Amino acid sequence: MPKEIEIQVRLATADSLIKALEAGGKFRFERQQIDEYYTPPHRDFTSVRPVKEWLRLRDAEGVYSLNYKNWHYDTDGTSNYCDEYETQLLGIEQIRNIFTALRYRKIVTVDKVRKAWLYKNWEVSVDQIAGLGDFVEIEYKGSEHPDPKEETDRMVEFLKSLGCRKIERNYLGYPFQLMFPDEVKWEEV
Repeated sequence: MPKEIEIQVRLATADSLIKALEAGGKFRFERQQIDEYYTPPHRDFTSVRPVKEWLRLRDAEGVYSLNYKNWHYDTDGTSNYCDEYETQLLGIEQIRNIFTALRYRKIVTVDKVRKAWLYKNWEVSVDQIAGLGDFVEIEYKGSEHPDPKEETDRMVEFLKSLGCRKIERNYLGYPFQLMFPDEVKWEEV
């Protein structure tokens, strides 16, 4: 089963991270990504806390994709991985029409500018999210199958080793933060 291991954090400043990425990473891209999130008519994904499932259409400057994620949460409400299914699309408008015909409802749009680097076995992204601010996502891209908790701990330690100050993590993602800002809890790591 496809598994995504990642963290999303808010940093006091990303300057030292960006310097490390520019020195030792491989720049991949900078682009705007417009992510539309949907819920099916037979069950509302947002009725569960924390939200476990997300269905997303992405327009990354004319590169389109469809993505479904099912997060695995621990009893304390934290998560280090999800099952992820993603495919590229030739176009996005017909998928929107199919969703409308099936009565899928758009629940939120996330507008972000993402700068991404490959660094060791990770894709490190610095995101500017309209209405939320600046964030960092680190996603495992290696070919081995590490323990999700151990790998996310390595990601946090990497940020700390660079002198990143005030690293705050949440386990809910950008759509949740936009939809339910009063429910977002930040954990300083």
